[in-house]
Amino acid sequence: MKRITWKRIRIGLAAFALLALLLSVWAFLIEPDRLILHEQTIVLPHWPRELDGLRVAVLSDIHAGSPFINTEKLNEMVQRTNETRPDLTVILGDLMVRDRFYRHPLDPAMIASALKGLHARLGVYAVLGNHDWWFDGPRVQLALTNAQITVLENEVLQVQSNGSSFFLCGISDLWTRPQDIPGTLQKIPDGVPAIAITHNPDIFPDLPARVALTLAGHTHGGQVNLPFIGRPVVPSRYDQRYAAGLIQEGDKQLFVTTGIGTSIIPVRFRVPPEIAILTLMASK
Repeated sequence: MKRITWKRIRIGLAAFALLALLLSVWAFLIEPDRLILHEQTIVLPHWPRELDGLRVAVLSDIHAGSPFINTEKLNEMVQRTNETRPDLTVILGDLMVRDRFYRHPLDPAMIASALKGLHARLGVYAVLGNHDWWFDGPRVQLALTNAQITVLENEVLQVQSNGSSFFLCGISDLWTRPQDIPGTLQKIPDGVPAIAITHNPDIFPDLPARVALTLAGHTHGGQVNLPFIGRPVVPSRYDQRYAAGLIQEGDKQLFVTTGIGTSIIPVRFRVPPEIAILTLMASK
């Protein structure tokens, strides 16, 4: 009886070790190298019916030069984004990576050259993230501008389509730059719908209800989402509240993409890298 018990213990320990090995392989080698399409429809109050069905491609936290994010992956990301035929493409910052111990540096001009291949009927727009500013914000911004990607730092831009229009409003990164939310929004005429793009979702509570939708990244969805426990580490003062996906608070909505690259530790578990494709619809 004793011998059988010890045998079962050894089998159990071996099974546990095998499971741990398989999960580690998935989390460190397989899932971070994936790239999925996350398609979602968002219903917005006061959204013009002429703009029903507008498709927005959302890219964020590319962290080019981190594990799995080389020029081949950038080209794949661009190709797969273009295949969805978005009307508008936004890049929500952190093209660069600062984690020197596991990165293979890519020059901003090289990254921007790949992103220049992005095509959208209404244009490609970007904001910068904390890693971009820690690297060299003006240099990253210049590279994007030279690639015909418009960078909006506390700036707005009117986008017209099908006889109607909305304003795209770029808010600077919360961690590294001053934000001028009132001054930026006052450039938007009353009654015209606005979409805010920013890197860090923690500014969401500071945005007024006239901004019907805010798009952000930064969190990577925590990179790890454990069953029954959730996301142990989320770089947000609100913990898991704005970690990922669509969040609605009152008349405002926030969509946080889990991004494409990794930071600090090159791991993802149940939070695959994504290209988000959002379809915007007017409320009935």
